[in-house]
Amino acid sequence: MRIRTTVAAVSGALALSALAVPAAQAVDGPGTPDVSRFAPRAAADELPMEDIQIGDTKITKVVVNGGKNIVVGTTAKKKVTVAVTATDAAGIGLGGGFLWHGKKFAESSVDGMLVPADSARPTCKKLNATTSTCSLPVTIDPKASLDKNGLRNHLAGGGWNVYGMATGKDEDLVIKTQLKTAVRVQRAARLTVNASPEPVKKGKAITVSGALTRANWDTKKYAGYTQQPVKLQFKKKGASSYTTVKTVKSDSKGNLKTTVKASVDGTFRYVFAGTSTTPAVTSAGDFVDVR
Repeated sequence: MRIRTTVAAVSGALALSALAVPAAQAVDGPGTPDVSRFAPRAAADELPMEDIQIGDTKITKVVVNGGKNIVVGTTAKKKVTVAVTATDAAGIGLGGGFLWHGKKFAESSVDGMLVPADSARPTCKKLNATTSTCSLPVTIDPKASLDKNGLRNHLAGGGWNVYGMATGKDEDLVIKTQLKTAVRVQRAARLTVNASPEPVKKGKAITVSGALTRANWDTKKYAGYTQQPVKLQFKKKGASSYTTVKTVKSDSKGNLKTTVKASVDGTFRYVFAGTSTTPAVTSAGDFVDVR
């Protein structure tokens, strides 16, 4: 994907920080990064593709989606926040960030980006005289193209980074293109269960079927998650907790099926522990009357 074009889309939000640096500061002395191209203009061309440090502004912390993995289905938009905590002796003026996927922030590496809308603006919370946390909302749309905050299956899991920036009230500037985050972007999962027959005679076989499916961002539909271990659990009538009966592996279509011997009234459910690309999910319970 053309990341310079995509980065330009965030100029309305993040460029507020970069554009706050006056062009004159770019020529104060030898060795100072040339940020003159970030001077205010009718339409910002693009944000920098390299790290920049002017003055003593530092980014000390980045939190994506409150530290929780981002789970996205096939239709509903998902709103997350990228929060950048920064410090400067004069205090923090603005800050923000966005997500990108790949090994290096370069045309040859970046294969996905999740950026704030042009209309988004940072919201900064002052922690003390020198430190603030600035947040920007990012809306993920699984139905959109990659250039419009959409997702494709190859982007599920880890490998996401944060492009962050902050300015001091004294117009110092820091830009970090590759800040790390452990947050994963995951494909939403569904899990069903059905125990039959109902009612059943004691000692007879109960067939417990179900299906494990997950969002396919390429087709915009849910499809079977195949060859995955799923626990079958049972809770005796009147009990407060479930116990694991056995582990069942989903078939080539994501379907689950096993049999158990009927003994007492109770509820069956399936439990999937999750993977790096797909979150944990638990089915609803299905009660069986044993007579």
